[in-house]
Amino acid sequence: MEVFGSSGTRGVANEELTPEFVLRVAKAAGTAWGADRVAIARDTRRTGRMLADAAASGLASTGTDVDRLGVVPTPGVQVYAEREGVPAVVVTASHNPPQYNGIKLVGADGVELAVSTLEDIEGILLAESFTVAPWNQTGRVREVESVRRRYLEGLLEATDRERIADADLTVALDPGHGAGSLTSPEFLRKLGCRVVTVNAQADGAFPGRDPEPVPDTLADLRRLVRATDADVGIAHDGDADRAIFVDERGGHVDGDAALAALAAAELEAGASTVSAVNVSQRLVDVVEEAGADLELTPIGSTNIITRIRELQEAGRTVPVAGEGNGGIFFPDYRLTRDGAYTAARFLELVADRPASELVAPYDAYANVRRNVGYGSTAERDAMLDAAANHAHDADADLNTRDGYRIDYGDAWVLARPSGTEPLVRVSAEARERSRAETLAGEMYEALVEAKTT
Repeated sequence: MEVFGSSGTRGVANEELTPEFVLRVAKAAGTAWGADRVAIARDTRRTGRMLADAAASGLASTGTDVDRLGVVPTPGVQVYAEREGVPAVVVTASHNPPQYNGIKLVGADGVELAVSTLEDIEGILLAESFTVAPWNQTGRVREVESVRRRYLEGLLEATDRERIADADLTVALDPGHGAGSLTSPEFLRKLGCRVVTVNAQADGAFPGRDPEPVPDTLADLRRLVRATDADVGIAHDGDADRAIFVDERGGHVDGDAALAALAAAELEAGASTVSAVNVSQRLVDVVEEAGADLELTPIGSTNIITRIRELQEAGRTVPVAGEGNGGIFFPDYRLTRDGAYTAARFLELVADRPASELVAPYDAYANVRRNVGYGSTAERDAMLDAAANHAHDADADLNTRDGYRIDYGDAWVLARPSGTEPLVRVSAEARERSRAETLAGEMYEALVEAKTT
């Protein structure tokens, strides 16, 4: 696909992602869906309202009525779409920097669109074969209230509130000025937690930290955990479909370790889980110990969702799935990544033992991640050719399902192009940090050399 990547389409707002482009995407989606009504929501980004206005105009021009939901976490939009039986357009760039924005499309079942459906919409977009309604049949736009409240009600119904409340937990929360600022503080308090916050004012400039919850951006949260003697810290990305954790000592909990701990609590013999080609050895070990099966897909929530559905249709049980970036699925709840729900499931485990003890069995591996930017398709292709040569020269197993993953048995390194930014991402994992740094550094150097020659 030229337009839609692993999680929709994104770019720098008003440069790559212009109102004109968003209008055309909305017209293509409205044409493909042929729905009487479509919902539109956004995260807190400063360009969100502008682009949501463009999307509403595009949909209305195809004869589609529009429900304007305002600022809502992406999982909250998905709940609305499923409940109302309407597709949705979400204006969000998730974890990308403040200058970015994007479009994510959700089906009337509340699930991100399958690749085949996105390809259909992209075909309409590129051919500009839009439905054009007569002037007296254009869509009407209405504002919808109480979307966030009803989303919270569903979360509370799906969570073991008594177990969490009885533990008398103090939770430090960093929603990163994103859409979760308007929902997660209230949700956690209704779970019976004492909640302290940082970066909890909805602000699309993201003054406190960038939207991506990674160790470099979560220093304030780690300090808050220590200062308040909190039992756990929780951080979201811009649209709150992810959750990353800090333990009671103020230590960063690697996303792969959190996924492994949650999977260990869910997986039984014969069950299946799904992750991407950058899967951590932590999850591999949990799956083997449980006697479960692990399915790997290309990186991106759309690909994981597609495989979960295929397994479910084949009668397989998939209680948990996801990636180590904090985007975790609990398909029995719903087939969406939901940062607030993931946080609640983690709190259910923390209610029984400290977060540091919970993830301690999964701290044996170290991860290193590096990015190489590119300014042209030629630079990207040169770097990918270099990654391929580096991989084929290695004395290790090679997986080319999404990029180039070199697996040494005790360690691995992966190079793949980002689906949302002009970057080639390098990830490595090993039991010793020095080995992970060496593997990542060798791949990184190969890419940089190819880019500059």
